[in-house]
Amino acid sequence: MAPDSATGSGPTARRLVLGSQLRRLREAKQISREDAGYAIRGSGSKISRLELGRVGFKERDVADLLTLYGVADESERESFLDLVRRSNEPGWWNRYNDLMAPWFQDFVGLEESASRIQTYELQFIPGLLQTERYARAVASQGRPEAEDEEVDRRVRLRMQRQRMFAQPKSPRVWAVIDESVLHRPIGGKSVMREQIESLLDATKLPTVTLQVLPFALGRSAAEGAYTILRFAEPEIPDIVYLEHLCGALYLDKPEEIEVYSKVSHRLAVDALTPEGTRKMLQDRLREF
Repeated sequence: MAPDSATGSGPTARRLVLGSQLRRLREAKQISREDAGYAIRGSGSKISRLELGRVGFKERDVADLLTLYGVADESERESFLDLVRRSNEPGWWNRYNDLMAPWFQDFVGLEESASRIQTYELQFIPGLLQTERYARAVASQGRPEAEDEEVDRRVRLRMQRQRMFAQPKSPRVWAVIDESVLHRPIGGKSVMREQIESLLDATKLPTVTLQVLPFALGRSAAEGAYTILRFAEPEIPDIVYLEHLCGALYLDKPEEIEVYSKVSHRLAVDALTPEGTRKMLQDRLREF
């Protein structure tokens, strides 16, 4: 089956779909990763990385694999090779590569391709919902004297990510934030007031659901911030993204996804309803 379900997706999603389809072809022929790797002058680990969409594809390698897997129909082969070419197109974030660690480049590509984004934050407003001034305060660590061209570009990158909301097929965003986020004066009172007003506006979007986890709860079902990315393409598994000081983790095993899905459900129950969240935001705004 030709991998045409990713036609309208970004390059990261195309790479994931292509890798998944190649894995299915290999397994149908009962060919080991090691034998497939040998056919493209590589190793079993290279095949594993290709099938997981973790690296770029070369047309010659894919053509050789298609031959090994018995795909002889020219139109089907061309469909695969066309997807190789489109999966190697640079994403819009390519111009910011010098600012981003490789693991975050992967996240931006996946985020762009997702159909649903679920996130939980304990320290900051989620990046997709930050105002420019709030993002600038975060990027400069609250020190205006530290602002320079790099900070400007980091802010532009964050604002560019938010353009997804203007797309015809904008992903649905469901965010839970700890109440402490609303009391942490990032950038000062003026910035926070503007940020809360922006959150209230965001809650009016049909694709955004926002909930606040109140102090009164006393605890959280989650141990730290995380994001779950879900995709329209059935070939792409859900992915949990966990960021830490030295990098990030991407979890995609079914049992791992199940744990975070259950936590997300618990958070949705424990947090204020979207309407209750709007009331808290309005109350917080009056406090300013």
